[in-house]
Amino acid sequence: MARVLVSRFDPSVLVEGDAFFAFLARGAVPPWLPASRGQNEIVTQAAASAAGRYASGGYATVYDGVVGPWFLPTFATATGLARLDYVILLPSVERCVERVGTRQDHGFTDEGATRKMHQEFARAEIEARHLLVDPPERPESVADLIVAGAGNGTLVYRCGTG
Repeated sequence: MARVLVSRFDPSVLVEGDAFFAFLARGAVPPWLPASRGQNEIVTQAAASAAGRYASGGYATVYDGVVGPWFLPTFATATGLARLDYVILLPSVERCVERVGTRQDHGFTDEGATRKMHQEFARAEIEARHLLVDPPERPESVADLIVAGAGNGTLVYRCGTG
């Protein structure tokens, strides 16, 4: 979906959050474990810094990664931007489990961790305007919704002020 979204803009950049976790050479902790909090904060800041630099350089920048509301202030501050558009795609837990279990070329396949992560997002305190609950199946339709929300200001998150 992120690739479809980023293709709507020119010039544009797709920053893949998983790539920043792949930079960890030794001693990496699986990012869904409680012991990974410090590591996740550093990786999130590095990825956000890259995304912010591209955005401040004039590129429409799409960040494809897990940024829960609990990490949004950290992410936003690290971008160096005054504002960003923030959206959480929240399909049903069963849809998430099915997608995680069937995707290829991705190291994360843990069903229990998927269910736990979904529950954390479902229970998180976040304004409804930032949520796409049970988004459409077609990536193009999801991209349409995000472009519309960004265009009308619905998805704006003011960095440093929430």
